[in-house]
Amino acid sequence: MNEILTNYLMQSLPAEDNWVNELERTAAEDDVPIMDPLGMNFVKQLIRLTKPDRILEIGTAIGYSALRMLQANPEAEIITVEKDEQRYHQAIRNIRNANKQDHIHVIYGDALEELQMMTDSTFDLVLIDAAKGKYQRFFELSTPLLTEGGYVLSDNVLFKGYVADTKKQHPRYQTIAGKIRTYNDWLMNHPDFTTTIVPIGDGIAISTKQ
Repeated sequence: MNEILTNYLMQSLPAEDNWVNELERTAAEDDVPIMDPLGMNFVKQLIRLTKPDRILEIGTAIGYSALRMLQANPEAEIITVEKDEQRYHQAIRNIRNANKQDHIHVIYGDALEELQMMTDSTFDLVLIDAAKGKYQRFFELSTPLLTEGGYVLSDNVLFKGYVADTKKQHPRYQTIAGKIRTYNDWLMNHPDFTTTIVPIGDGIAISTKQ
């Protein structure tokens, strides 16, 4: 979206609780990537509509998106995986401060390994928001855990516009954008899933079983 539309939508968002503002401020100060406010608002609306009982999140960071998703369905159980030790401990603190530890369970470890040990688990929603170069493998490992009617959300699939504009100059970003383009192409042509990419926030792909 262009800047005018983005600013308009940002101004339309409702006021948030103090703890939300504080987490966003902390993330900005510590340079921790969290979900864009417009994207987060969109995901919350999807959760309100679909009411997933069990959610799997790949990439906890400081616990921001897990706590926000729980706002949309307070009775949900959220399993979230984080490999960075510092962020894992931050997430644990933030979740305990919000008194949501009975609903949000944080696993410290590499999702590529942890997912392979979840063979007896099922989830109604999977949110992929971790290392961009590993999105396809995260998808492959998590989708067998989906319930009937379950779906997958992949965040950052437009990656600051670099996915669409190969002329934008930033070597590191273009490298990541190339990996995301490859993932998007693979996802859009997946024989077992139908995917729509929504240009809100940093781009969110919604994938449902055919």
